[in-house]
Amino acid sequence: MPFGFGRKKTDEPADANRAAGIEIPRPVGFHGYTEDWQLEGTIELTGRLLDTLNRREAISVTDIRWAPADGSTEMEAAPGIETMDPYDLVVVIAGPDTLAALTDDEQSAHRIHKVSYDVAIQAPPFRVVGSIQLNPGSEPESVMQRGTHMFAAVTDPELSLGDMPIDLGGAKVVLVNRFYVRGVAQVDLKTGEPYPPMPGFMPGAAG
Repeated sequence: MPFGFGRKKTDEPADANRAAGIEIPRPVGFHGYTEDWQLEGTIELTGRLLDTLNRREAISVTDIRWAPADGSTEMEAAPGIETMDPYDLVVVIAGPDTLAALTDDEQSAHRIHKVSYDVAIQAPPFRVVGSIQLNPGSEPESVMQRGTHMFAAVTDPELSLGDMPIDLGGAKVVLVNRFYVRGVAQVDLKTGEPYPPMPGFMPGAAG
């Protein structure tokens, strides 16, 4: 399930604009999942996809294709869909061209001010295993809180639909809609199993 058909930000004018604090909309590939469907298309993105989704506003999309979430049929054109409502999206794959370009100093500052937790997140019908970055003093269960930020980023993720692993096409981040999260537990990333066991938590390896 390839991702990354959007244009990459490698040209010098784009780099100069970012250095000057100017963000120019750019076409990037979009791949997201509702409870029943998977959607692919192209969106015009300014900044990070995470920030765009967290505005909770409809997103214009072109060249949209869709298929059942379980991949039981091939993707087909859905020309009647021109916008997507973030409230309908359970999981969104964040390709490299949808992320913020950080300097080495910014990356270091981010690591210093965040605490990393390895977790398994239940957002039925999906399960995500990976790492989340939280402010000091926050617990992994805070991902279930429906605060200002509608989506939470999970790095180095493994995504599954029930027991079926989903190919992320090399993407290193997925965005999970907090409104759909029904369980969060710290895990051993080697097995994906929570400890201690949490009642009602779906068992299964990380993928």
